[in-house]
Amino acid sequence: MNFGDSVNLREAAADIRYLLDRGYPQKGAVVFVCAHYRLDTEAMYLLLRTVVARETAEKRKAKFLPCNRIEGNNIIIDGYNIIIGMESILEKKAYLCDDEVTRDIKGISRNYKVSEITEKAIELILQFLKENQPAYVCFLLDSQISKSGQLASALRRKMQEFGLKGDAKTSNHVDYDLKTSKYIVASSDGVIIDEAEKVVNFLSCIVSRFRYLEAGVERELFYIKNPNLRDEIS
Repeated sequence: MNFGDSVNLREAAADIRYLLDRGYPQKGAVVFVCAHYRLDTEAMYLLLRTVVARETAEKRKAKFLPCNRIEGNNIIIDGYNIIIGMESILEKKAYLCDDEVTRDIKGISRNYKVSEITEKAIELILQFLKENQPAYVCFLLDSQISKSGQLASALRRKMQEFGLKGDAKTSNHVDYDLKTSKYIVASSDGVIIDEAEKVVNFLSCIVSRFRYLEAGVERELFYIKNPNLRDEIS
């Protein structure tokens, strides 16, 4: 993965934050700044996912419920968003963003396929839920993604194995369902976090519980997965 000059990436992020803090739209700011620094498409996507206006970041951080609020409450989980994020943590390809949300930079594809790492990711999610004892768990999966029904069935079976009460469903309007839910919402999607009534910083909660997972999250945006970049920045 080529992110170009690390100093350019650092300066690009600072410039994007400056523009966002002054009301510029995110996509326009990122595209403009990346063009200026001649950063590639992958770097652009990384910056879109990780750089957030200061006011927005502070509002999200203030909004997050404590992780222990899951106990005894109903929780609805943005299925693919959280599972793919967990996979990225296991693959050491996740990032801690300006709003303290842990995100992947894969994106969700209609061609998404379940793999061995998916199974491990789901088991960690369910183990965390089991320990925190929610009253009810609902995984919501985008029905437009291939084999969502099969994944929902597998999730229901695994939830039974872990002794969790709940369900896994497919939906044609996952984002709307999450934004309007009265349950605690688990998602790393900024728009959903902003609009949902109750939210928890779910992946960060899991990383805090299973400390070994911290190795899978880049906590400094500019320490990209290139062994030469750390030396350049220091």
